[in-house]
Amino acid sequence: MPHYAVTLVSRQPLEDVFTRMANFTNAEEWDPGVIKSASAGDGKVGQGSAFILTVPAAGETMDLKYVIEEYKPNELVTLRAVTPRLESLDRLSFVRTGQGCEMTYDATLSFKGVAILATPLLALSFRKIGDRARDSLMRYLDADVKK
Repeated sequence: MPHYAVTLVSRQPLEDVFTRMANFTNAEEWDPGVIKSASAGDGKVGQGSAFILTVPAAGETMDLKYVIEEYKPNELVTLRAVTPRLESLDRLSFVRTGQGCEMTYDATLSFKGVAILATPLLALSFRKIGDRARDSLMRYLDADVKK
């Protein structure tokens, strides 16, 4: 099961970072693997809110509908996307620091059906995708990787 986790230390206020990251319509601004992101509801962000992310997949594109399953303002956002081929679970947790905040982004992919056979190869690809998103998030959030 491919997994990627990183903790970033941002100089931006916790409330700003949380607001920007909890709203997945912003994903195309910080994730180079997202072609397009949009709200799938009324635009409000909270438990049950949904977002459609369009991503490249095997030479075509795929829409992933992410739904917020857990929402604790300025603390935690958990989103899940489920398709016939995969399940993606993204958990973002936030902690205030003296100068800003720390955000831990923890993502896990689970494959279904015949895609399970490609899990080792897809895990390597997921690592590269995660590293590119991490680098972009560092710029987006004015952050460094926590050592």
